[in-house]
Amino acid sequence: MTNQQNNVGGVDSHSDTIHVAVITGIGQPVADREFPTTVAGYRRAVAWLIERGPLDSVGVEGTSSYGVGITTELLTAGIQVIEVNRTRPADKRKQGKSDPLDAYRAARSVLSGEATTSPKNPSIEPLRALNIARRSAVKAQQAAWRQINALLVNTRPELRDRYRGLPEAKLLTTLHDSRPDQLHNSDDADTMHALRTLARRHRALADEISQLDERILRRARRANPALMAIKGVGPAIGAQLLLTAGENPDRLRSSASFAALCGTAPIPVSSGRTDRHRLSRGGDRQANAALHHMVKVRMSYDPTTIAYRDARLAKGWTSKEVFRALKRAVAREVFRALAGHTQAPDYSDLRPARRAKNLTLTAAAQHLGVWPARIGELELGRRPNPELAVRYREWLNAA
Repeated sequence: MTNQQNNVGGVDSHSDTIHVAVITGIGQPVADREFPTTVAGYRRAVAWLIERGPLDSVGVEGTSSYGVGITTELLTAGIQVIEVNRTRPADKRKQGKSDPLDAYRAARSVLSGEATTSPKNPSIEPLRALNIARRSAVKAQQAAWRQINALLVNTRPELRDRYRGLPEAKLLTTLHDSRPDQLHNSDDADTMHALRTLARRHRALADEISQLDERILRRARRANPALMAIKGVGPAIGAQLLLTAGENPDRLRSSASFAALCGTAPIPVSSGRTDRHRLSRGGDRQANAALHHMVKVRMSYDPTTIAYRDARLAKGWTSKEVFRALKRAVAREVFRALAGHTQAPDYSDLRPARRAKNLTLTAAAQHLGVWPARIGELELGRRPNPELAVRYREWLNAA
């Protein structure tokens, strides 16, 4: 609730400039001015806002994009910042559009209570940068693999038959280690040179993705270890969910608001005697895809998820309906972790207990029916598994 005696600010952000406006507590315009998007420009904008009189809060468009610089400077100065959505096309048609109009519109959105959400903490930006680099590398790797297959389809049958039926890993290794210069046919030599280049690019991108995953995992665990301990959450999934919620999840009011943000909250479309809901097609689609992937992973190995799916299918539910229900349930679980309502599991006692009894990873893995590497990852907390940890502790206590 804004103080009616104080002014309210609004910022329309762009790549090279920001336009700042101030209105009174009853919505009357005070002044507006443009500033450059430099450190000095941001500081002058904040000083200019303060000089206009007592300031209640400032609405900023694009707090996680073009407005991140002014948002950081305002928060540093102790001024409350409210995230404002971009101007809707309908408003543009009715009222027109310009930088001053958008700045005043941002301020009035805060004053009217239409905009109430706090911005994401700027400390999330390094994780966003890593996630963008990883996503780009994955797309490039997929493109390289498609190009390898396309070249093999179009090459001479004699050359294609040499690699026909090879598994993906074996094919990439064979192409990576090939020697095109030893071929007598110049056409085959050039084709093999292209295939070897793509195979080496694929491997280099795989190493790049692995390095990015390690950095993303370290940062995501520092930000929210409980989230990273949830079943089905890996570096890419955890990073996306943290980016969607921000490192200050208190800005999300409830699990329902988080579900709506991720596009997993059903939307009512009832009328008259009809009472039904439809699928939400809004929200953050990358977060929606992350929740979808979590459900797919759980359906492959999680007994609870598999039992739920089978029970609902037996009652006549469709696969799509089961997926929607599971995504909503996973969204609730993720929100509890983001809001700090769950604790990350502690596996630090496992390795000292095993070593105290002179037991090897191989012996533990044979008893539990898993690979030794899986036990090592559990002891280091890299792949949390509460059920396996319980069985492991029971075995250690009995050994």
